[in-house]
Amino acid sequence: MSNNNYIQSFGSQTVRTFWDEMEEEWYFSIIDVVRILTESKDPNAYWRKLKQRLKAEGNETVTNCHALKMPAADGKMRLTDVVNTPQLFRLIQSIPSPKAEPFKIWLAEVGALRIEQLQDPELSIEQAVSDYRRAGYSEQWINQRLRGIEIRKFLTDEWKRGGVKDNQFAMLTDIMTQQWSGMKTKEYKVFKGLHKESLRDNMTNVELALNMLAEASATEISKQQNPHNIGHHVKIAKSGGNVAKAAKNELEAKLGRSVISSDKAADYLTGDKTHKEIE
Repeated sequence: MSNNNYIQSFGSQTVRTFWDEMEEEWYFSIIDVVRILTESKDPNAYWRKLKQRLKAEGNETVTNCHALKMPAADGKMRLTDVVNTPQLFRLIQSIPSPKAEPFKIWLAEVGALRIEQLQDPELSIEQAVSDYRRAGYSEQWINQRLRGIEIRKFLTDEWKRGGVKDNQFAMLTDIMTQQWSGMKTKEYKVFKGLHKESLRDNMTNVELALNMLAEASATEISKQQNPHNIGHHVKIAKSGGNVAKAAKNELEAKLGRSVISSDKAADYLTGDKTHKEIE
C-alpha cells in the first residue's frame, strides 16, 4: 500500500503495525498487543497502569518506546505507543497470559515474512494484492494500481538519476498532479474527503490511468532531456502533467462531464454509491 501502516492478523484479531524502511524494522501498537494478551475490556487503562509500574522499575522498554500515528477505530490517524520487535518480546514477559508463547511465534513469523519480502519483491506484490482484495477492490483496479506503482518507481528512479532529492519528490508530484487535475495533492484529497488515506488508493480507474500517463510521460521526457537541476525537473513535471491534461480534456469533451471524481474508496467499496469507473 501507499503508506507503511499495515494491519496484521493474529487469529481473528488484528494488530496495527508500521514498517520503518530506513531502520528496516517493524513497530507494533502496544494497545493492540495488550488487548490480545489480556483480553481486557479497557486495554488503554491496563497499559497505563503497566507503564507506570515498568517505569518505576526502570524498565528500558518503556523508556525507549515512542508514539507513531496509526489508523484509529474512527478512521483518523492518531498517536499510539509503539515498540519494535525486541522491545515487544521483553514487554510480553511483563504480561501474564496463556497467549504469550503463541504470540511470540507469530512475532517471529511476521519478522521472517518481511525479510523474505525484501529478498523477493514478488512476495511484497502478493501481499499488496491480498490486502487490496481483502479491502474489496476489483481485480481490474488492483492490476491497474500495481502497474501504477511500477510506473511511479520508474519515475522516482529517473528523478534520483537526475539529482532530485527525496524531499523534493512531493513538490514535483504536486506540480504534475495540479497540471493534469487542476488540484495539488492536498487539494485533491480534500476534494475526495480524505484525511490521511492514500489518494491513489482512492482514485477511479480513469483517474489512475491519467496519473500513470502523467508520470510515464515525465519519465520518458526526462530520459530524453537529461535534466541536471531542479528547475529543469519542474518543467518536465509540468510537461508530463500536460500530456495527461490533454487526454483528460479530450475524454471529458466526448463524455460531456468531468472525469475527476469526489468519490473515495469507502463510497464504492461499501456500495454506498454506484460508480461504474471503479469496476
